[in-house]
Amino acid sequence: MKIVILDGHGANPGDLSWEGFATLGELKIYPRTAASELIARAQGAEVLLTNKVFLLQPELEQLPELRYIGVLATGYNVVDIETCRQRQIAVTNIPGYSSHSVCQMTFALILGLTHQLLHHNRLVKDLSWSRSAEPCLIDRPLIELAGRTLGLIGFGQIAREVARVAQAFGMNVQVFTAHPENYRNDWPTIHFVSLEKLVASSDIISLHCPLNDQTQGLVDSRFLGQMKAGALLINTGRGLLVDEATVAKALHDGQLAGYAADVLGVEPPPEDHPLLSAPNALLTPHIAWGTVAARQRLITLALENLQAFAGGEVKNRIV
Repeated sequence: MKIVILDGHGANPGDLSWEGFATLGELKIYPRTAASELIARAQGAEVLLTNKVFLLQPELEQLPELRYIGVLATGYNVVDIETCRQRQIAVTNIPGYSSHSVCQMTFALILGLTHQLLHHNRLVKDLSWSRSAEPCLIDRPLIELAGRTLGLIGFGQIAREVARVAQAFGMNVQVFTAHPENYRNDWPTIHFVSLEKLVASSDIISLHCPLNDQTQGLVDSRFLGQMKAGALLINTGRGLLVDEATVAKALHDGQLAGYAADVLGVEPPPEDHPLLSAPNALLTPHIAWGTVAARQRLITLALENLQAFAGGEVKNRIV
């Protein structure tokens, strides 16, 4: 079978191997594929692997040989699932491959805000510390995590890892999820609460819910207005979970104490993106998932998914 990897650079910029896929058929790898290049590159392929390249109805209708789409990520909003169902095109994803890495990044962002790491690093490098009369230069409040309340919106694999680490820090953890009954028995020390209570009573809120019609723009002016004074907001989910212009304004106004995100609504962001100039905004360029270990798991699981499909089995199958 003909296998085409449409945008392999993200998962494998050259430090890992696609060799296993070549054993299953004719393999073609593109580091990136623009929308204008998609049909020509995908023509005749039975298998497409994609991370960010959209495969929607207009494109799918032009690819009659296509039988399998492997999404090189957990979220699969880049694929028109209904059209694939109608066309009997199998779609798989990679759940859980980055849970440890994204959890680690979540706490990197939390610690970055609570210890004002970028600010204090600048004090060292601009020689403010060298010129200080004090041996310890602390000019902003620092926040201890022990005893603070962390609110998690969503309770998938990543959020559950975050909950474990938060409790190791001595934090109180509360969760809003659509189905708390699925978790209460296994998580007796976690408080499952309404969204309104979580927003109003958390010192730090971390977003771990999927992006869909119900969650897009979840963090709006009303949400921000209900948060505790001095509370922090963390986003390692999706940029469009928040109204970014409203978040930027809340940072400028001092309504929100800090926002840390590894994701933005448009990636890469335009140079005039409102969060780029907002105070107390700690932003990273969508790197949480990208550790070598996580990317290797992704490639391994993607290969196992395709091997299962070739053998007539179902593994991590969405459709």
